[in-house]
Amino acid sequence: MEETTEQIAAVPAISAASASETSESSSGNEIDLRVIFGILKKNILPLILVTAIIAAGFFVYSKFFIKKQYSADAVLIVNNKTENTNTVANTEITAAQSLADVYSIIIKSAAVLQPVVEDEQLKNTFPQHRTLTYEKLRNALKVSSVNNTQVINISINNVDASYAKALIASIVDKAPEIIKDRVEAGSVNVIQAAKISNNGKPVSPNVTRNTIIGALIGFVLTLAVVFIREFTNNTFKTEEDITKSLGIPLLGLIPAVDTKEFNKNV
Repeated sequence: MEETTEQIAAVPAISAASASETSESSSGNEIDLRVIFGILKKNILPLILVTAIIAAGFFVYSKFFIKKQYSADAVLIVNNKTENTNTVANTEITAAQSLADVYSIIIKSAAVLQPVVEDEQLKNTFPQHRTLTYEKLRNALKVSSVNNTQVINISINNVDASYAKALIASIVDKAPEIIKDRVEAGSVNVIQAAKISNNGKPVSPNVTRNTIIGALIGFVLTLAVVFIREFTNNTFKTEEDITKSLGIPLLGLIPAVDTKEFNKNV
């Protein structure tokens, strides 16, 4: 009876070796779409759960742990009109557009921003202004011409909306005179005073966008793990796997035998 047990145990070993060889020979075959859909269907629950958990994590982090940023801005316009004429020539408009780029650089220079940093009224009103440096203000400030016109937009983000507005107001108040003194061409006029942008709502973080990104990350990571696990598993799970991989008909099944139970029955 011991010989019979050994023979029964040997059959799966031969099948496993054949399965390994067959899996290597069929590795170059194209993956059937039905197989992919089958894998997705079988793992739909972990896909949904992990995606939802990571998306919820991104939502909570963005909503409660990232400091909200508010924006304030102002709009200036470069005027290159000749003083003795009542009309504006095309050449003057073109020159004003070119000056807008130049003035954008000047506005971010120390000549304009350093007086803002040293503004005593801002220091007395906002305690955080006392630690502000020119480098910090320059890096936070955004200055650009609007659609390559002579219009200049100045904006800044800060966790304190009132402070952001006060910074822009100070820059707009000081910049025109400083530019006029340093550059002997044209002038800068304010067409929109400093105001808090986005109707006073935070501009950052974008909770919805971050949640969607979290969901995509969770879905892709889970999908990758599922497919790696499925395609690196070379074991036979069903009779169909055997006939499909080996290409031969299945004659019969040998059940697994518990040696202890077998000896007990004998």
